[in-house]
Order: sequence, then C-alpha cells, then structure tokens
Amino acid sequence: MVEAELSADEARRLQLRAQGFLGARPRGGVTGMLERLGAVQLDTISVLARSHELVPYARLGPVERSAIEAAYWGNGSPGAFEYWAHAASVLPMRDWPLFAFRRRAYLRRGWRWHKVPEGVCEEVRARLRADGPLTTKELGGAKASAEWWDWSEHKIGIEWLLDVGEVVCVERVGWRRVYDLAERAVPAELLAQDPDDESCLTALVARAGRALGVATRGDLADYYRLKQDQVAGVVEAAGLVPVRVAGWTQRAWADPEALAAPPRGRHATTLLSPFDSLVWDRARASRVFGFDHRLEAYVPKAKRVHGYFAMPLLSGGRLLGRVDPAREGRTLIARQVTFEPWATRTAARTEASAAALGTALWRAAAWVGCTDVRVERIVPDDVDRTLVDAALKIDTALKTDPT
Repeated sequence: MVEAELSADEARRLQLRAQGFLGARPRGGVTGMLERLGAVQLDTISVLARSHELVPYARLGPVERSAIEAAYWGNGSPGAFEYWAHAASVLPMRDWPLFAFRRRAYLRRGWRWHKVPEGVCEEVRARLRADGPLTTKELGGAKASAEWWDWSEHKIGIEWLLDVGEVVCVERVGWRRVYDLAERAVPAELLAQDPDDESCLTALVARAGRALGVATRGDLADYYRLKQDQVAGVVEAAGLVPVRVAGWTQRAWADPEALAAPPRGRHATTLLSPFDSLVWDRARASRVFGFDHRLEAYVPKAKRVHGYFAMPLLSGGRLLGRVDPAREGRTLIARQVTFEPWATRTAARTEASAAALGTALWRAAAWVGCTDVRVERIVPDDVDRTLVDAALKIDTALKTDPT
C-alpha cells in the first residue's frame, strides 16, 4: 500500500477537526460530542467547573451544566457509563460491550487495587438488588478518607463489581457515584453481547483513530490505555491506513474519512481542561503542537511554574499558552497567564494573543456566571500589558455571545 504523506501542519489540523475544534461543531450536542470523542476523562478537581463539563463547553460553547449531566447519565436511563479507559472516563453506553476484554482481564487477575474481603460482594449485590441504586455511604461503607488505599470493605466490594461489570455508575450526586446492577442499568441487547478480545481491541483502535484523525501507534494505545502490541495486532483490521507525517519519527495511521477532505472552517477560541483529550497525552501535545503540557495541581506550590490548574489556551488551531484561573465572587481571575514564547515575539503576535485571551476569558466568565475578569500576572514579564488590558475591554456583546 502506498502511504499518504502529510505535512506536520496537515496532521495538526486533522487532529483539531477530529477533536471538534476545527470546522462545524459536533452535531447532537453533548451526546454527539461524546460519540465523536469516544471518551471524556473524569477528575475531582473543580476550578471553573469539573473536567467532564469543560470538555463539552470547549467544543459546544456555553452548554447548561445540567444538560451536560443529563446527556451523560440521564434520568434513570443513562446514555453513558463510567469505566477505565484513558483513566476514569465517561463512555458512550453503546461501547459497553467493547470493554469486555478489560473486565475479563480483571476477573482473571482476581483483584485490582485491593483484595476483596470475603462475603462483601454478596452483601453489596443483595443490597443493590433490594434497594438500589445506592451510593457507598448508603451501602453503609463510606469513610471520611477518600484515598484509594484507605477504602472501606464496602467501597472495595462495590468498586470491584464495577471493575468486572456487575454494577454501573448510573449518575453522580455531589460527586459521589450512584451504583446499580448492570442488569438493570445496561440495555439488554448490549449486556448480552460478549465480543472476544480481538474484536474489542479492533473496535477501540478504530474509535481512537477516528477521534484523533491521524496518530502514531503510541497515540492510539494511549487513548484507551491499551498496550502497543495490542494496537499493532489489529490496526489494519481497524481500517486505519498508514501515513507518513513530516517531522514525526514514528510511523502513523489515519482514519480514511479524515483524509477524504481537507480540514477547513471555524477555529475554536477557548480554554481547555488539562484533562481534555486534545492534550491529555503529553508526548502527542508536544509533537503535534510544540506544547509541553503538565498538570501542576499535585506539584508543591513553590515548585509550580504555570499554576495549580493551568488551562491551555487554544486559538487559531494553536496552543498559545496557559491560564491559571480562580474565582472571587463574580470575578473570573487569571492568577497567571503564561504565553508561549512565539506568541508574543512581535507586537502583532502579542496583540493577536491578547485578543484570544480576552475572548476566552470573557466567554468562560459568562458561562460560569461571572460578570468581570481580571489578569493578575503575565509571563513573560516583558509582554506589553496595555495590549492585554485593551483586549479585556471588549464589547458587552462578546461577554454573552457563544460564537
């Protein structure tokens, strides 16, 4: 097969379109976006909002947060489920059968993080059958500590049953998982499917390829946390085609539909969650965007470079820098804005970067109910502050305009 050749810029644009940041917004609202991405990573940190809310906001604009929750978990009829994909993630319910390979692997091992105490699973099953859906607290096993190594016996049991597919998280209340039996929560036609490992892996690699547009084997493996040899064994069966990308040292594969038409159209200007699938793979973000991405929330404060929850700033298909946000009353504060060196190299670039920052901040402020914005620190220190201040004094219309 003759391999197509792509420039690095073409590969970058293909990923942006595949991820919903270039061209038309994903159709079908939050549900359509989830289908397109295949996975939305979850995390406990909430600054502007939780990560699973920031992901649709970045692609769709100011979606009501209640609508996001409803699209994921619904009212007793979830359109999604939580499972281990790229870390803990929200996944389309239709993909339930595809994680049978991982559920079987856990069963073969017999435990995940903890050995399951004898009799606990039977007790949990009986309680859910009689009284479910229930939280861990309602099961009688919550502890003050939420650390994974300090779980109660009931928490160990319920999480093990989730790992092996006997229970499902049907919603979250106050960030607590609400569990129910899979036999009640998963549609019967999906629950009855039991594809073999190769079929699961083939479908997941195809989904990763579609979500990324063009990717290396390592990129494809990282998306659902597969092994690279698992990807190598099914990549051709997944329908992806080999391509060469200028400047990439590794071989790549592309979704044939992504190659059918060149990416064009609207570019999103927005702040990204650090856990957004566009940037969650640090090696890929560096290769595709020249952007060294690292979450510093778990780094001691004195050692942070960019801030606690630094959010990448996307505009014009480029990652211009990072914004570390906070809120004081109804003011959205950028504790620190760190521009990439190239983004402020000339006055024209500085002005364009400042305009993108102002747009992203005001749109985020309006979404979370803030009526003012403030930038405290800008890096590098020699950035013309007057250009940034001017960008923040924008028309009132932009404060509420989702486009």
